Amino acid sequence: MKKLLLVWSLLSLCFTSAQDIYIQCGNIVNADSGKMLKERTIVVSGNKIKSIQKGFVSGSKGDMVIDLKSKTVLPGLMDMHVHIENESNPKAYIKRFTDNEADVAFESTVFAKKTLLAGFTTVRDLGGSGVNISLRNAINKGLVEGPRIFTAGRMIASTGGHADPTNGMKHDLMGDPGPEQGVVNSPEDGRKAVRQRYKDGSDVIKITATGGVLSVAKSGMNPQFSIEEIKAITNTAKDYGMLTAAHAHGDEGMQRAILGGIKTIEHGTYMSDATMELMIKHDTYLVPTITAGKEVEEKAKIDGFFPEVVRKKAATIGPLIQDMFGRAYKKGVPIVFGTDAGVFNHGMNAKEFKYMVEVGMSEFEAIKSATVTPAMLLGLSDQLGQIKEGFIADIIAVDENPLDNISILENVSFVMKNGVVYKQ
Repeated sequence: MKKLLLVWSLLSLCFTSAQDIYIQCGNIVNADSGKMLKERTIVVSGNKIKSIQKGFVSGSKGDMVIDLKSKTVLPGLMDMHVHIENESNPKAYIKRFTDNEADVAFESTVFAKKTLLAGFTTVRDLGGSGVNISLRNAINKGLVEGPRIFTAGRMIASTGGHADPTNGMKHDLMGDPGPEQGVVNSPEDGRKAVRQRYKDGSDVIKITATGGVLSVAKSGMNPQFSIEEIKAITNTAKDYGMLTAAHAHGDEGMQRAILGGIKTIEHGTYMSDATMELMIKHDTYLVPTITAGKEVEEKAKIDGFFPEVVRKKAATIGPLIQDMFGRAYKKGVPIVFGTDAGVFNHGMNAKEFKYMVEVGMSEFEAIKSATVTPAMLLGLSDQLGQIKEGFIADIIAVDENPLDNISILENVSFVMKNGVVYKQ
């Protein structure tokens, strides 16, 4: 093991110290057009793509050459819904009382690395304890290996709603958490909670517009915010330049979120045709998280994996998400890739592609939803999401053409993020 670490350290030194890196690619998927570029060389200088040249070019003495002639190369993938701090397991509900913040932090570094090595170079973390903010900072400083993170910090919920951190606790532990902990009950509370998230260092705002599956509470779909509360949150978020997302399973809660100005709807399980039309009208994006639905359905079959109040919701809601996604896609609802990783094991994010394609989305559209579209949503269309001159060098490779076999994205063989090779 020590010898392997030494070799890896020397390789990393080589990659980072070379003047330029010449990546010889058999095929490159243009994530914006779907066209395939054959026999190209990507020249990486620092953390940027310097040029894309025809043929296999080796550069000059001192440059590093990476041979991907037998591979298909794509931009780094992006998952717009993960929970990087944790993973679902039978002990998850007890761990809230036994794990310290440091325990959560150490585990999160493992999950971050798994995500990066699976080819996901950018993620949007939609809620945790606040450790996710420190993890983002550590990754940005180069202290921890992981994807580029845009994080919501703590989610914003209503009292007793999905993401109220005291749900399921005995009365003397419940207390009355407020905006600092992400629990709001008025427009004024909503504004304060957004400003607190900004103060904490969050990049985005995530509310729980309806009940949820994994919270220790009875309803998985009731609306939990008024439109006035949602508008106060989205208007304040806009003032601070923060993208907004809403967890939502129930239809009424989704409609309130859309009309209240939320940009992305997460899950969308019971979405009606009328709500789909509303999303199209307001240019609101669906983040489907089909994999999470599939996984909780399976885990609900295991005695003791979930508390009984959660088990019933998981068994009911889980199986519905893929069908809803298929209807929404065919209706023309804007789609952006997101999985809810953390509800299932990190590093398995690419399973989502197969589920999207199974109900009618083309392989190219699925790839675009995880590259070009999230870059646009994050306001980084000129930096991320494509293999293009001047863009940040987030590059992955697989052994087959994913436009023919989308499942190959579950087995990424090469990962470069920000001009640094992490897997080859």
